[in-house]
Amino acid sequence: MALPASPNLAFQKIISGIKKMTPTEFMHLYENASATHNLEATMNLIDESAVYFFSNETSHIGKSAVQEAIKANFDAIGVEKFRIRDVNWLLETDEVAVCVYAYQWSGQINGQVVSGSGRGTSVLRHDGAS
Repeated sequence: MALPASPNLAFQKIISGIKKMTPTEFMHLYENASATHNLEATMNLIDESAVYFFSNETSHIGKSAVQEAIKANFDAIGVEKFRIRDVNWLLETDEVAVCVYAYQWSGQINGQVVSGSGRGTSVLRHDGAS
């Protein structure tokens, strides 16, 4: 599936109700927003009650805390490449979808080339809009 060149355009369409997202489209949009360090676009996809566990053993509970953590990552990592792969859908209904996936990233921190990988879990809830 090809993603729009501009995640902001995609968000405008989705938010305005022009297009209903499938869970797979959501994950592609999330990957694109994260990969381009578009904080606003990324946060538009995250629920107020989100919980993030990072590989450095920190946890971030609630959208505000998640935003601070993501912003710190975006600010710290330059020339980042981020990819989600091996998405495995555990549950997919009209109301909720749950998947696990692997992710890989690479970039530069303080001029040094760095990289990492891990596993993620996404629980998606349809909010009733379009």
